[in-house]
Amino acid sequence: MNISAPPDGRAGITADLVSRLIAAQFPQWKGLPVAPVPVDGHDNRTYRLGETMTVRLPTAAGYAPAVLKESDWLPRLGPHLPVAVPEVLATGAPGEDYPHPWSVRSWLEGETADPARVGDMTAFAVQVAEFVRALWRCDATGGPPAGEHSFWRGASPGHYDADTRRYLTELDGHLDTGLAAETWQAALDARWTGRPVWFHGDVAAGNLLVAGGELTAVIDFGTSGVGDPACDLVIAWTMFGGASREAFRAAVGGDPGLWARARGWALWKALLMLTLTLGSDPAAATEHRRIVTDVLSDHLAHA
Repeated sequence: MNISAPPDGRAGITADLVSRLIAAQFPQWKGLPVAPVPVDGHDNRTYRLGETMTVRLPTAAGYAPAVLKESDWLPRLGPHLPVAVPEVLATGAPGEDYPHPWSVRSWLEGETADPARVGDMTAFAVQVAEFVRALWRCDATGGPPAGEHSFWRGASPGHYDADTRRYLTELDGHLDTGLAAETWQAALDARWTGRPVWFHGDVAAGNLLVAGGELTAVIDFGTSGVGDPACDLVIAWTMFGGASREAFRAAVGGDPGLWARARGWALWKALLMLTLTLGSDPAAATEHRRIVTDVLSDHLAHA
């Protein structure tokens, strides 16, 4: 979910719209049942099409560039990755009063990676690290440079410097904002000077599919691109902890600067979400505060 992105446009996307788009543009699939998936996202709406396909539609113009990007690059990246990624079967055009490109994909079996569905979290952390490292090794020639299409993942976290400092002001008295400011500055100071590599941009539990407790697929490459891969390490604090976090860190490797920038990405998002939920959603606020605390502790331990 990209909080800084355009407003949610899901209300106008329905199963009836999907059926009409399919009938108009891909009549070979006309008449197949269309149903929303049980767990949907913010950036896109996804529907089952028959038993073996899905239809994915961006909810706003800001997410639309991801359609052609994924259609172009997923077939090239997929063969080099250790787990399945979406197979794009067709790319649709605007129509039926829907203004964006959209796509038809193969259905991937599995469930989102809730910790309760993961058998061995430490082994799972290593599997995620292996996916990340494999993606980073893919040929980046001609790949889309980090920018607006990736919501600046793959660029410097400094793109969100003004926002982050505003959150720190608003959260003064709710957490150690002095240490948070130090951690944030360390992320900005750790400038990336490496060669551009592929990054996913949103390696998070909701985009990881598991079966039998193991990682089987990675979905939603909408924020992917070519640049600094530090943004792909945020899961170290959002999902992993203790032994699993250290296993992830060891399997990923990387220099201290990479991890400093990763802490910056995690801190920015957790501060943003804590600002939004403080006073309105105590359970969510507690989780975002936990992430902030873990990131700050990690800074003290590894800076």
